[in-house]
Formats: sequence, C-alpha cells, structure tokens
Amino acid sequence: MDIDSEKLAKACGSDDGLTLASSLCRAQIEMFEQATQDQKVLVACTQEAPMFLETNDELGANGADLKFTNIRERAGWSRAKGAALTAKMAALLAEAALDISQANSVTMISEGSLVILGDDDTAVAAALAVANRLDVSLILSGRHDVLPPKSMEVPIFKGSVTSASGHLGSFELKLSDYAPAAPASRGYLEFAAASQTGTAVCDLILDLRGTTPLFPAPQKRDGYFNPDPKNPALVQAALLELTDMVGEFEKPKYIDYKSGLCAHSRSGIVGCSRCIDHCPTSAITSAGDHVKFNPYTCAGCGTCASLCPTGAAKYELPAADSLFERLRVLMTTYIGAGGTNPVVLLHDPEWGEEMISTIARFGKGLPAHVIPFAVNSVMQTGLEFILSAAAYGAAKVVLLLPPANADEGPVLEREMELAETIFEGLGYGRNRTLIINSSDPSQIEDILADLKSDDVMPHGAFLAMGRKRAVMALALAQLHDHAPNRVDQIPLPVGAPFGAVEIDADGCTLCLACVGACPTGALKDNPDKPQLAFSENACVQCGLCKNTCPEKVISLSPRLSFAEQARTHQTLKEEESFECIRCSKPFGTKSTVENMLKKLDGHPMFKDAQALDRLKMCDDCRIIAMSEVGDNPMALGEVPVTRTTDDYIRERDELRREAAKDMMKKGLLPPEGEA
Repeated sequence: MDIDSEKLAKACGSDDGLTLASSLCRAQIEMFEQATQDQKVLVACTQEAPMFLETNDELGANGADLKFTNIRERAGWSRAKGAALTAKMAALLAEAALDISQANSVTMISEGSLVILGDDDTAVAAALAVANRLDVSLILSGRHDVLPPKSMEVPIFKGSVTSASGHLGSFELKLSDYAPAAPASRGYLEFAAASQTGTAVCDLILDLRGTTPLFPAPQKRDGYFNPDPKNPALVQAALLELTDMVGEFEKPKYIDYKSGLCAHSRSGIVGCSRCIDHCPTSAITSAGDHVKFNPYTCAGCGTCASLCPTGAAKYELPAADSLFERLRVLMTTYIGAGGTNPVVLLHDPEWGEEMISTIARFGKGLPAHVIPFAVNSVMQTGLEFILSAAAYGAAKVVLLLPPANADEGPVLEREMELAETIFEGLGYGRNRTLIINSSDPSQIEDILADLKSDDVMPHGAFLAMGRKRAVMALALAQLHDHAPNRVDQIPLPVGAPFGAVEIDADGCTLCLACVGACPTGALKDNPDKPQLAFSENACVQCGLCKNTCPEKVISLSPRLSFAEQARTHQTLKEEESFECIRCSKPFGTKSTVENMLKKLDGHPMFKDAQALDRLKMCDDCRIIAMSEVGDNPMALGEVPVTRTTDDYIRERDELRREAAKDMMKKGLLPPEGEA
C-alpha cells in the first residue's frame, strides 16, 4: 500500500506522526503490544483480528480496548495515489474510531426440536443424519413410495401442511391428513388408516418438499431452511447449520416504532400502508389505527424505515443517530483532508464487502474518491440518508444492491428518483444517485471507475439528530442555503412525503374531522373560535384528512416548500361563531347552524317554532328548554314520596289500634282503661 504517514497523521488530527509497520501481526508484534498501553487501539486490519485478539488476551490487565477496520481492500489496494487516497484512508480510520451504540435485541430459545418435511428417501436420510444431535420428527407428504428405515430412530408421520407461523424457537404447523407410520410396513412405508388434523410445534424446520416455501422470503425466516432437495450439497450445508442451532440466540431489534407518529389509519379509515405492503416477511400487520411489528420475524431489511413518511419506523442498527454520525465524520474528514468529488458507496457487510475485496485483489481497486460505507442492509437507505449525504458533500450516492434484494430494487429507485427531483429543482443537476445491481465484479469496477460528478454540493457538518423528518429538515436546509437555484418551491410526484393540503373553503363546514385524523399535527383547530390552520412542513401527504372529510373538499398537492410560511400554521378557513339565543355562549359555526335551519325548515318534526329555536341553543340550554315543554315525553310527572321503616311501623300500630277498638265494641276486649 502507498501510505503517506505524515499526511495521514495530520488528516487524523495527530501532530506526533505515525509509525508504519510492514509486518505488524508477525515480526513487529511488539509494536502492537506497546500500543496497547494506550488502552484504546484501532488496528487497520481485519484479516488478522483473531491473532491480535489472542495476543491482547495474553496481556491480561495490560490489554487494550480493540477495534478493527479494513483500509487495505477498501483503500490501499488501489491504483489510486496521492492526496485523495490519503484523505480516503483518514476518513475510514476516523469513522472506525467512533463509539457506536449497540442496538436492543430480543432473545429466541431453541431446544433443538426439528421437524423435517419431505417427499422421499432424501428426507428420511436427512432425519437419520441429525437424529443423534437434534430431536427430530419427520413428516412425509405420502405422494411417493418411501422405504422404511432399518431402525425407527425418529418418529415418522404423513401429513399436509395447511398453514405455518412462528420463528426460530416457536414454530407452529397446522396439518391435515395426519397419521403415524405403521410399524408393520413391509415393502414401503404405510400409515395408519385413520388420519386426522393436527398441530406440530417445533423450534426448527427443514423443508425438503421442493414445493412452495411455507413463508414469504424464506431465506429471511430464522430457523426455517428450504434447500433444493435435489442438491445434496445444499441439503448437507443446511443439516450442518441446523446442528448448531440449539441454545439462546440474540437477535437485533431492528425497528424502533413510535405509534404516535404513525399515519396508518384513523377511525377505520386507512391512510398509509407502505410498510405493510412492502415488508418481505409479513412481519408488519395492521393493529387498528397503528401497525404492529413482530421483532422475531423481522429480517432487518429496513424497507419499512426507508418508506415511512413520518419516521414512525426508525432503523436501529446501529442504534440512535450513530449511522448519521458515521456519515458526518466520514465526509468531513475526507473533505477536510483535501479530498474532492466524494462518492459514497453503500454496501452490505457480506456480499458487498466480498465484491469490494474481489475488485481490490484482482482488479484496479476502488477509485480514491469512492468511499465505501457499510450498512446492515442497503434497503434501509431512505430519502433522509441520501439528502444528508449530499448535504455533507457527497457528489454521488451509489448503492451496491445484493442479488438477494434484486426484487426490492424498485423501492430504492422511487426514493432515489424523489431525491433526484429535489437536486434538480435546487440546481444541483440530476444523476447524483445510482443503483448497481450487477453481480460481476469487473462490471462493478468499470461502473465505479467511470463515475463523473461535479463537486458542487455543500460541505455541511450539521448534527443529524432525531427521527426522519427532523433529519430531512436539517439536510434540506443545508442544501437550500447553498443551492445554485434557491427556489421557494419544487413540484414533486404523487406519493412524495411533502406537500400541501388544499381546501375548497366554500364547501368546508369546519367540522374539523380532518384535524382529528391528522397524525402529524399539520392540521389544527383553534379552541377559542371556528378556525382551521395548516403547517406544510408537518404534512406527509398520507391522505387521512382527504379520506376522512365528509364534504370531500380536501385535495393534496405534493411539493417541497422552502418558504417561511410553510414552517408555521397558516389559516385555511375561519368563520364567526354562532351564539346561543338563550345564554349567548358561542357554539358551532354560523354557516353550519344557518345551513341546518334552512334544510330542516318545513320538516314535520320542526314545525313548531320552539323546536327550531332549540337548534339555536347550546347543549346545556337545549336540555333545559326541552324540560320546560309541557308535553315533554321525558317528563317524570309527580315524584312519589319515599317510604321508610318508620312509615311501615306507624301504619302497623294504627291498624292494631283500630282492631282493638273494634274488638272492644264487640265485647271481646274490656273497655279501654280496665284490666
């Protein structure tokens, strides 16, 4: 590698210079041991990380807090030379030195219970191969003749799977035509005649049926293996991996969801369903006004976070705002060290890393201005990331799309096209984003080598903090402040998460149903008078207001406004209040009450002037007025006096006295006063 230690040290903020090693992991290991005295050490080599970790452990209390990064394949092994390469190395080192927050996780427990689904002897052989390591049950379809095993080491059944649900450690299969194998099978396996429905619960599933997978995006369902049964190598690889899937497994909780920001639904009316529509594993479901995320079946692709217009779904790997801090440090260090025309190359840590390594080992390597940026999933790349990268100075944002995500490419294309529209509107020009979906390293190398972009982007250093809308606001402000064309408004395509709400004021009755439906507070009322106000910066164009409006007078206008009035609530409609004719308290709007009186004039139930007058009263006065009407059907009449125990005792004593007097008259009792 061509390393200028003096310039690299300066770019990394060190005045002491750097001591270069040519064989740090072997002959010069003492340099590493001496460096551990600084407690925090960044080693620019990932290939020999196991050796460095072992040496660090041997140092005991003198060991350091180690981090590793790869500048060899990502920068050093390249035909690029000079200041640009030094700036790139400095940027990669500065990024790697950051302390990144750990994501939250969920725990999945597997006790090793495995259900194998199959059709033929391949499934039987697979079950016997892992029977001594896992608790195996074999369920055959019964469509093919299968020889009975010499020793029934695993229970064998026949059955058809009607539905499947769950994840690693908690699968559930619904079965029909379910029956155990008959022990007296002679030629081929036979099964009990009386079949029934059943349920199989297990931790792991090996599906060797060769038919439609049990789950969408089967490769992303933890604990479910679906190799081609006709490919013995793939079957053996699955069996080998299955034997290690016993114990507790920590899985990142990829999505931080805030239901209060969700624009999915209000009062049964659906507004936004982008996350549900595009989730490849069906881990997102509707839950009334909001959505529900299943962290156990979520594969972490990040499509939901990329598409969410409000930021209710935020990708959390890495946690908090670490992703944007990495991007900020990477770009500011590169530009501060003299780098120009930077291109951010987003890639995943597996397939993308392998492509970059192949280009470095067997080709020309990455150009000096192409800076690789690893993310857990390229599908997590949303509009806020593209805008932030541009605001930090990226001349281009390029995504290296893995073949496994090829079907999801259109989602990214829509986000990039929206970004291109904004760049063009601000005068930065188009072609500042690119998706590379080739799997040929030489073709990828040629595409990257031919990238051309003008370095006219702003070199911002703002802290991108908060959720999606806050980050986009910061990036857009930076882009607009330095734009060649500082327009106040950019028209956007339908479906964009920016825009205005337009209302036909003549048809609006100020019922304020739209205010109750708005999930972001873009529409609000005034508690003191009939008024509807709108803030364009808060609108995500979810359409809930439009779908909720009973008068159908609301329409959406997708656009991006930089005007000052877009940041505050502007009055869309305001009316006089109607005052109660009895107590003068304001209630409702004057137009609404007058319109109601006009429609009910002549109605049989409102022939009486008093009935119409009650419509002009507030809630309290209306009830009082109804109670004063003589023929009020709700009137109780005379309220009976409550009887007590004393009343019953008094009546009893009175009856006794009357009976005694009657008996005296008849001579049955002596006169009163005599013994």
